[in-house]
Amino acid sequence: MERKILFICVHNSGRSVMAEAYANKLGHGKILAESAGFEPRPVLPEIVEVMREEGIDVSGHRPRSVFDLYRQGKMYDAVVTVCDDTEESACPIFPGIVLRDHWPFPDPSKVEGRSAEERKAKVRTIREAVKAKVRQWIDSLNAAEKDL
Repeated sequence: MERKILFICVHNSGRSVMAEAYANKLGHGKILAESAGFEPRPVLPEIVEVMREEGIDVSGHRPRSVFDLYRQGKMYDAVVTVCDDTEESACPIFPGIVLRDHWPFPDPSKVEGRSAEERKAKVRTIREAVKAKVRQWIDSLNAAEKDL
């Protein structure tokens, strides 16, 4: 059974892009993930670089507006916000949602460091947290399926 999931963050330029990519990769065809933002912007170059290290190319990702998807009547089994708590409350309620969750991750566009490599190391830490959470979520879905 394929599950449709939408990951949302502020700009659809970092956290949600990574979550979408990992869910599609780790879901092995059982998950169809998309992502969107409140104020869409191009994917951050650091995100493209750290995801490329994982063998995932997100350079062609086009940012989408969560409100456009809502107006289009898109349906999802789950909507997961990956921004901080203050932005999560702005997420629209999508029709037919079975699950709504919130996984707060730091904003990669706000990482600081003395060098590009130091900043990229911090973005890698966020990437690893996103990957671990997506993997945990997929494992819980698989376990629930086995119990049925």
